[in-house]
Amino acid sequence: MWGITDRRHFMKHVAGAAAVSLTTDSFLTRLRAESANLQKKNKSLIVIHFGGGYSSLDFWEEKDGHANFGETKSGATNVSGIKINELLEKTRKQMDSIALIRSLQSTEGDHARGTRVMMTGLPINPLLEHPHVGSKVAWLHRDNEGDLPPFISVFGGGGVGPGFLGQKFGALPINNPGQPPENVRPPMGIDTARMERRGDLLGRLESGFQKSTGSERDSAKAHQEVLDKALSLVVSKNKDVFTLDKEPDSVKKFYGLDTTPNNAFARGMLLAAKLTAAGASCVEVNNGGWDNHAGIFARFRTVLPGIDAGIGGLIAHLKASGRLKDTVVVTLSEFGRPPRINGGGGRDHYPRAWQAMIAGGNIKGGQAYGKTDAGAEGVTENGVKVGDLFATIYAALGIDPETQIRDPFGRPAPIAGEKATPVKALLA
Repeated sequence: MWGITDRRHFMKHVAGAAAVSLTTDSFLTRLRAESANLQKKNKSLIVIHFGGGYSSLDFWEEKDGHANFGETKSGATNVSGIKINELLEKTRKQMDSIALIRSLQSTEGDHARGTRVMMTGLPINPLLEHPHVGSKVAWLHRDNEGDLPPFISVFGGGGVGPGFLGQKFGALPINNPGQPPENVRPPMGIDTARMERRGDLLGRLESGFQKSTGSERDSAKAHQEVLDKALSLVVSKNKDVFTLDKEPDSVKKFYGLDTTPNNAFARGMLLAAKLTAAGASCVEVNNGGWDNHAGIFARFRTVLPGIDAGIGGLIAHLKASGRLKDTVVVTLSEFGRPPRINGGGGRDHYPRAWQAMIAGGNIKGGQAYGKTDAGAEGVTENGVKVGDLFATIYAALGIDPETQIRDPFGRPAPIAGEKATPVKALLA
């Protein structure tokens, strides 16, 4: 995800393109040729990021028979023998398409460090800024880009950006699902054709600063690529993909938006479905406020129905539209929460044993993988490390986890890290 400076840098190009003009159609010709020749061939990734460290065991673990679980109750799913939180009513009906990991093990109990590990899938390296998983997927799909930014983040980000891949593979921020990104419309009185001519001139001026290094990460070349992407979004018909008001009731109904239109999380989920269908490689939908050291169960009763509408609705929508096989959905957070309730009626930080949900793509649904002990405090069967989770995500996308990416020092390394192995039982 981009920081504030990177977002302003991107949007500054969009607005700045309106300052120059030249009568030529080369920019338009190139843009249309690229859009015509690029067809979506890759699976897309939707990351549901629960910022703050959500209590994943209250979502995905079966509570019956466990000690110290508090007030959370389990409800049956449409898969015999698998139960999850009873408040996740819509999601429980999609369990046949979902795989649960109940034995996830990470190493960081600090918010910032845990976020960095769980958004990149790699251990922290003080000498190297690893890219967000969405940036890596965008980079891996770079030869099949359309005019949408390949990585889009809804409701802000988790503080992890594109790292050494550079701003071209950073996330375009969307703060309000249903509204287009800021500054993507031409200035008043400037039509699309004129905007394209201005973009062509600005591109020519920019190209004069490029170095002939031939390096993929040449800074001037990256600068030009970001400029082109910004301008292409301004003149693209795809900018309307960010709107939700024209969605039919039959689609809104999946997410409960026909009766609860202001459910922001569900709107974000619907937008993620639209954007991935339109060609985005990765969409991250952020939902924060999960640092629940107190009053955790009152919060669940308040927010879980809306979360359920978003997750359950997304899976049902993707399934009904035939796009679940082309879209991988995963829940990520910086760590989990322990089964024991603290004195404030909440849960503290716990990376030792927690849970994740994954669905779509090459994932085999209808299963719960791994087990913890009677108190859900430690893994007893089929432990899954962070690298293994991310190797599974890549494999579900049809990407070999052994695919290598070079850091700024020229050193190759597998995208999922060394010794990371996909969980074969989860893959079809």
